[in-house]
Amino acid sequence: MRTLVTGGAGFIGSNLVDRLLADGAEVVVLDNFDPFYPEPSKRANLASALRSPRCRLVEADIRDREAVDRVAREIHPDVIVHLAARAGVRPSIDDPALYASVNVVGTAHLLESACRLRPLPRFVYASSSSVYGDRPDAPFRETDPVDLPVSPYAATKKACELLAHTFHHLHGLPVTGLRFFTAYGPRNRPDLAIAKFARLIDRGEPIPMFGDGSTRRDYTYVADLVDGIVRAIDRCTGHHLYNLGNSNPIALRQMIDALGHALGKTPDIRRLPEQPGDVRQTFADVTRAATELGYAPDTPFHVGLARFVAWFREPREPQGSAVR
Repeated sequence: MRTLVTGGAGFIGSNLVDRLLADGAEVVVLDNFDPFYPEPSKRANLASALRSPRCRLVEADIRDREAVDRVAREIHPDVIVHLAARAGVRPSIDDPALYASVNVVGTAHLLESACRLRPLPRFVYASSSSVYGDRPDAPFRETDPVDLPVSPYAATKKACELLAHTFHHLHGLPVTGLRFFTAYGPRNRPDLAIAKFARLIDRGEPIPMFGDGSTRRDYTYVADLVDGIVRAIDRCTGHHLYNLGNSNPIALRQMIDALGHALGKTPDIRRLPEQPGDVRQTFADVTRAATELGYAPDTPFHVGLARFVAWFREPREPQGSAVR
């Protein structure tokens, strides 16, 4: 199986690439090494994968229509897993046009290129739990309305879902959208809470806790998420949407305490006002994914945190300035 993975040097992407190679696939990674976080970190993510003769890297930007089309025609993948995106809720508020350009226009380019290929590839793409907006009722189901995003990032992910359905309807492209719920684990993006807080706790610096610590996130261990992606690849026919979460929301204050315990240090918490674009909770109902994909996340939060901390403490070469 020849698979094109966009954003394959990132946190989730590089973990997926390793899994695909272990399963015997041929993998082409497309990544532009966007400076959202340090390029050396992303290159380190791919280092072991690129030692395989079945893996190669193409450096290109998904906003470059000609480059995307050229790569698609050259490798003619059986599967496209589209993970490349401008990530982050709060930064999207500062630059919504950039997020629309990367996430929406870039996705349209991938979909267009996929539809020019014969036979049509399977197209699996990353959506987000953010499409559910700020809602008090839970758990979140794929049948729930998602018409009220509260950040530009969420709006772009909703737009990508609509585009995917349109290309399926017009061209018969088999598409599967995956709504990821807060991923964590080895190679965690440095701007995400667990990675950022781990650095601060380890250095004895204050933790910025926005709000009263009661907001909840459905933390999902990256290997469980990757298993869901692989299952979606294997069963990508027609048009489908799935939640990939853990169905066990953890309060912010609980997460900070658990992370401090895993690091063997006491967090110094500084309370700050709630941030625009934040939601009160995320909570995945994974019944559909369990029934149709056999998805069954099984990593307890404390186990996943211990694995993250073990990776966090591995010696590394200097990687430049971390995102703060």
